[in-house]
Amino acid sequence: MTESSYQEITKLLCDRLNSIANADAQITLETNLISQLSIDSIKLLNLIMEIEDTFDISIPINALTDIQTVGELADLVYKIKSEA
Repeated sequence: MTESSYQEITKLLCDRLNSIANADAQITLETNLISQLSIDSIKLLNLIMEIEDTFDISIPINALTDIQTVGELADLVYKIKSEA
């Protein structure tokens, strides 16, 4: 997978998070999903399902336990997509 694929992943995440998070939130790779964006479990699962459909991957629920930032989620998606 190329750098442009990683950028595609981060762009999709930021775009989707902008639509479901607080309107005034500035989203970067360091943005915390829970404390800064108030993403609850339902919103997170909906986001994960959309990511899985978009990139044709499967993200194990237990892999999400340590994910706190947008960058960590992008890294996880990139890693899973690279292994697929």
